[in-house]
Amino acid sequence: MDQFKFKIISKDKKTSARVSEFSTPHGKLHLPTFMPVGTRATVKTLNPEELVDLNADIILANTYHLYLRPGSETVKKMGGLHKWMNWKRPILTDSGGFQVFSLALEKRPMQNTDKKLVKIKEDGVEFRSYIDGSKHFFTPEKVMQIQSDLGADIIMAFDECAPGESTHAYAKQAMDRTHEWAERCKKEHNKLQKSKKIKQALFPIVQGGIHDDLRVESTKFMAKLDLPGIAIGGLSVGETKEQMYHTLDVIKDYLPEDKPRYLMGVGTPEDLLEGVSRGIDMFDCVMATRNARHGSFWTKDGKFNLKNCGFKEIADPLMKNCGCYTCKNYSTSYVRHLYMENETFGLRLVTIHNLHFLLDLMSKVRTHIKNGDFTDFKDKFLKRYFKKS
Repeated sequence: MDQFKFKIISKDKKTSARVSEFSTPHGKLHLPTFMPVGTRATVKTLNPEELVDLNADIILANTYHLYLRPGSETVKKMGGLHKWMNWKRPILTDSGGFQVFSLALEKRPMQNTDKKLVKIKEDGVEFRSYIDGSKHFFTPEKVMQIQSDLGADIIMAFDECAPGESTHAYAKQAMDRTHEWAERCKKEHNKLQKSKKIKQALFPIVQGGIHDDLRVESTKFMAKLDLPGIAIGGLSVGETKEQMYHTLDVIKDYLPEDKPRYLMGVGTPEDLLEGVSRGIDMFDCVMATRNARHGSFWTKDGKFNLKNCGFKEIADPLMKNCGCYTCKNYSTSYVRHLYMENETFGLRLVTIHNLHFLLDLMSKVRTHIKNGDFTDFKDKFLKRYFKKS
């Protein structure tokens, strides 16, 4: 597609890290990047202007949640996600596949019934809403239609995300189903694109659990679909970090060189650096905002929690020499006070800091890749970050 151009700007000589740009109808992504998650069409506690100030190129919204409430038809009637949210930069929507399968495993009120929450059929998946237990049915075609209504710049193919501990047999079954659904998504997507003025980029999702042969097979299959980008799913779902990094090492030489590579649901500082070194361009995770709501914040010296009474009388900011709004204006003591009193402003301040920390880290990563010293930067960062442990 002419609206989705990918350009590699710089490559690291010691690793697979690279700096690149990906153009979309609502702006250019500077890669590698971290993408804040706005599950229900908002990044919790922040407004769009604050996200722009944080230099967020792109944010995510969740297909599954927006389908259930308020409904994709409502979003379409309101002019699509960009207009509805007042967000003028790119948006990515996931397919809802992860939520369809994962939320069925959690304790929800409607599980008091005797009915199975997820039923996989030939055409798609029948599931029950985590909100009220109502029955719904997702097919690859319907998921494409929902995301078309939402109007995001980048959309994801419908997939089955197998748990991290899945056997080879189950992981293969889920992978084969994901491959079939990806082909159906591509066909429906092409049909829908013919009538749209603003185009959408469809990314397929590599699956296969932690089984090397399946991951290689899935990566090759998805690459042959020749879509504008490619995603890696089914990681950070219960496997160890070593297994995740190993899987990325196994597939990196099979990932398309000329397309953005997106590692889904991964977003700790160490995982971003390890992913970038293995050629990943895009990351997302709810951890930055979720941690903030639980009082956790990142610094160059590791992860800390405001519940620690030692922060009660700290006059310094959350992190010295941090350029975020929170650290430039407020002491750790004050931010802790707000958090302990459950004040919304305190949650906002920690969220701003956490997102700034990750987005600033990725900005520094891009600079050091260009300068040719990414490995040194990564090693020094991780040595200091894990020093206290």
